[in-house]
Amino acid sequence: MNPLIRAPMASFADLLLDAICMVDADGRFVFVSAACERIFGYAQREMIGMVMLDLVAPADRQRTLDAARAIMDGHAQTHFENRYIRKDGSLVHIMWSARWSEADQLRVAVARDITVLKQARQKQAALYAISEAAHASEDLATLFRHIHQILGELLPAAGLYMTLLDQHGQPEEFASRADEQQTAPPCDLARLLADEVLSTGQPLRLGPGTGTGPGNGHEHWLAVPLTTARRTLGALLLHGGSDAGSYTEQDQELLQFVAKQIATVIERKQLHAHMQFMAMHDELTGLPNRRLFHDRLQTAFARAQRKQERLSLLFLDLNGFKRVNDEHGHARGDLLLQAVAKRLKQCLRESDTLARLGGDEFVVLLENNAQGSDVLLVEQKIHAALALGFALDNGLCLRTTASIGCAHYPEHGASTQQLLRHADQAMYAAKAKLAGLSGSGEVRHRRGTQTAGADADPG
Repeated sequence: MNPLIRAPMASFADLLLDAICMVDADGRFVFVSAACERIFGYAQREMIGMVMLDLVAPADRQRTLDAARAIMDGHAQTHFENRYIRKDGSLVHIMWSARWSEADQLRVAVARDITVLKQARQKQAALYAISEAAHASEDLATLFRHIHQILGELLPAAGLYMTLLDQHGQPEEFASRADEQQTAPPCDLARLLADEVLSTGQPLRLGPGTGTGPGNGHEHWLAVPLTTARRTLGALLLHGGSDAGSYTEQDQELLQFVAKQIATVIERKQLHAHMQFMAMHDELTGLPNRRLFHDRLQTAFARAQRKQERLSLLFLDLNGFKRVNDEHGHARGDLLLQAVAKRLKQCLRESDTLARLGGDEFVVLLENNAQGSDVLLVEQKIHAALALGFALDNGLCLRTTASIGCAHYPEHGASTQQLLRHADQAMYAAKAKLAGLSGSGEVRHRRGTQTAGADADPG
C-alpha cells in the first residue's frame, strides 16, 4: 500500500462502524480499524500480531480455515458468518466480506457484528420449533425429547435435564443425553443444581471461572427456572459436555427466553391433561366416573368376547349412608366416601377398574379371565375392609357396610346392558335382604370412647 495514503485511509477506516481487518499469509492481524475494539473487545494495538484463528469459536475454526484458504486461492467471500470469542469471553457473531490482495499478500476483510440479529433469529426459530413440538407431542416425555433437539441446535447440549413440580410440589424428572437414544437418569449434580434454581428462582452458570452454584467447577452447566406469569413449574438444565466451552451470559439469556416459551407450553399441556382427567374422573374421589367406566367396560367386553374369556362386575351401594349425611353433615359424608374409595382400591389389582357412579354407588370391573372364586375373594376382602371402620376428623369413627351385586360374563348376559342390569338387580336384592334382617345397623359412629348404633337403613 502506498505509504502516502496509508495514514488518511486508516483515519477514514476508524470512522466506519464496521471493522476493517487485514490478515497476512500466516493468519496474523497486521491492521485493524477502531471498530474492532467495540466488536472484539481488544484494543487495536492488542490485536496486531494475534492469530486470527485463535479468536474464532472452536466449533467454527475448521470451516473458517477452509474459507480463508479459498480466499487466498482467489475466491472472494461475501456474507460469510462465524463466531468469535471476545476478550471478556462472550460470543460475537460476525458477517465477513473478504478478498485476497496478491500484491500486498494480505486478506482484506470487512466485518459486521450481527449478534443482535442472530439472537433475534434464534429466538424466532426457537418459538416456531417449540410451537411445532407442542403440536407433535402427545405427552411431556415426547415434548422433552423434542426440546432437547431444539436446544441442541442453539446451544451446546450434550445433556438436558428438567425437573417439574407436580400439584403437591413433588419433583418429576426428565433427562436425556445427546449420545443416547434411551432416557438417561438425572445425575446427583443435576438434582442439586435444580434444587438451587427452584429455591432461589434465579438462573446459574457453572464452569471454570463462572460457577456460582454447587459442584466442583470443572463441568459446564447452565440452569434456569421454568416460570410462567402465574407460577414456577420447575427447572431446565443444560450440560455442555467435556468438549464444550463455558456457557456465556448470552447463552443464559437465550436459554431463559426459550425456557419461558417451554414453560408456557408445559403449563398449557398440564391444564389440558387436568381438564381431560376431570372430564373422565369423579371430582370427590378421583376414581373413574360413569363415562370412563362405560368406555372401559365396552373395551373389556369386546376383548372378552374376542378371546372367549370371562369378566365380572360388582355393584356396591353403601348401607345407611343417608344417615351419615343427616347426622354428621355432607362434609363428613364426603370424607367417608373418599376413605371408602381408598379402602376399596386396596382390595383390587392394578388391572381392575373401580369407579364411582354417583352418590354412594361404586362399581368394580374385574378382567383377565376372573373366575368365580376370584370374584368371591374380592367380595370378601371388600366386606372385611369396610368392617374396620373409618377414623375421620375430631375423633369421629364411622363404620359402614355395603350391599354387593355380582354379574359374570357370559353367564349373566351377552351384552354390557344385560350385565349391568343383572349386577344392579343383584345389588338391590342384597339390599332388600338386609332390610329384612334385624335393625343392628349398617352405619355406626363413635366419638372418642362412646359408641352409638343406628338402625338398619337400606337407602
